[in-house]
Amino acid sequence: MRRPLLAGAALATALVLPASASAHATLVAASPATQSRVDRVPDAVRLHFNEPVTATEGAIQVLARDGTVVSGPSVVAVDGRVVTAPVRGLRDGASYTVRWRVTGNDGHSPSGVFTFGVGVAAPPPTEATGARGTTWRDDVARWALFGALALLIGPLTMRLVVLRGGIPPALERRFHLVTTVAAFAVVDVGIVAFLVRAANALQLPFGDLLYGDLQPFAEKTRFGVAFLVMTVGFALVAALLSLAWVFDRTDLRRAALGLSIVLAAGLPLSGHQATEPNATVASELADWVHLVAACVWVGGLVTLALLVWPSAPTVRRAAFLGFSRLAVWLVAAMVLAGGYLALVRLPELSDLWSTDYGRLLLLKLSIASLALGWGGVHHLVVRPRLEAGGAPRVRPSLVGEASVAAAVLLAAAALTNAKPPQVEPVPPAAASSTR
Repeated sequence: MRRPLLAGAALATALVLPASASAHATLVAASPATQSRVDRVPDAVRLHFNEPVTATEGAIQVLARDGTVVSGPSVVAVDGRVVTAPVRGLRDGASYTVRWRVTGNDGHSPSGVFTFGVGVAAPPPTEATGARGTTWRDDVARWALFGALALLIGPLTMRLVVLRGGIPPALERRFHLVTTVAAFAVVDVGIVAFLVRAANALQLPFGDLLYGDLQPFAEKTRFGVAFLVMTVGFALVAALLSLAWVFDRTDLRRAALGLSIVLAAGLPLSGHQATEPNATVASELADWVHLVAACVWVGGLVTLALLVWPSAPTVRRAAFLGFSRLAVWLVAAMVLAGGYLALVRLPELSDLWSTDYGRLLLLKLSIASLALGWGGVHHLVVRPRLEAGGAPRVRPSLVGEASVAAAVLLAAAALTNAKPPQVEPVPPAAASSTR
C-alpha cells in the first residue's frame, strides 16, 4: 500500500503547486482587455479586482513601444475594486503595454503585465515594452526539461523496444523508478521554465511570481498553451507509470511512451523558431523528430551506463547490441532533420559564422560530432567484440559518451531559445517573375 500512496501524493503535489497562488487579490477583468485589439483609442485603462485593493498613483503604467509613459495618475474607486488610469496621446495602428501593481487586504502585492493594440493585433506579453529576452536561466531550464524528457523516453524505449523480454527484478525496479521520477520531473521543471519566462516579461524577481498575474502568459502565448497542455499531459504520463509500477502493466508503459512522444512536440512548437516567418508544418515536424530522436539517443546511453551495466550483467550484451542497431536509425533521423532545419533557418552559408544563431549551431555541431564519433567507435569496435562473445570494459566509455550527449542537449536548449536570422519575405512581383 505504501507505494501507491506515495505515487498519489507526488501526483497531487505536482498538480496543486501551480494553483496555490490564487488565494489573494486577483485581476478579474480589464478594459481594454488583456491581449486585445480595440478599434477606438481608449480614454483610460481600468482594472477590476475580485476584492478591494489599495494602489499608489503609479499603480497602472501604460507604455508605448519606445518606453514613453502615456498614462496619468491611478485612482481607486469607492468600493476599492476598480483602479483607473487615464491615457493620453495614444495613436491608431500602435500597440501598448500595461504594467500594474496593487496591494490586497492580505498585504500581498499582486502585479501583472499585458498588451493591447489600437487597430492592430496586440503583441504577446513576452514582447511587452520592457520585457527581457531569454537569458541563461531560460537555457538552463530548457536543458533540464530536455534532460528529464530524455530520462523518460530513453529508458522506456530501451525497455519496450530493445529489452522486450524478461529482465532481472533489480533492473526492472530501476526502470520503474527512473521513468516515474522523470515524468514528475518533466512536470515540475516545465513549471519552473514557464515561471522563468514569465519573470522576464513581468520584470519581477523569481520569488515574487507567486503573486503575479500569469494568465496572459498561460493562455495568450504559444509557450503558455504548450506549457498547460504538457503539464496536464505529463501528469497523466506520471499517473500511468505509477499504475504500471504498482500493477506491473506493460500496456500502461506503452501508452505512457506514446503519449510522451506526442507531447514532446510542445517544446519545438513553443520555441522562437516556430514563430518565425519561414516556419512551416514541415519545419515543425522536423524539429519534433530531431528532439525525439535525440532524447531516445541520450536517454538510451544513460540507461546503458547507469542502469543496465551496474545491475544486470546478464543482459548487457543484448542491451548494447540492440541499442547499437537502434542508434543507427536515431542518428540518421537527427542528421536528416537537423540538416533540413539548418537549410531552412540559415539560407546563406555565411550565416553560420556571421550570426549568433549560426555560431551557436556550429558549437552544437562540434559537440554532436564528438558524441557521434564516440558512438561510431562503439559501433565499429565494441559491437563486433560483443557479437563474438567477448567482454570488453565498456562502462567508462558509455559514461563519457552520455556526458558529451548531455552537452549536446545543452547546446540544443540554447539554440531552441535563440532567434534565427530574419528571412525577408519574397515580394509577390519577384516571386511571379521567377516562375
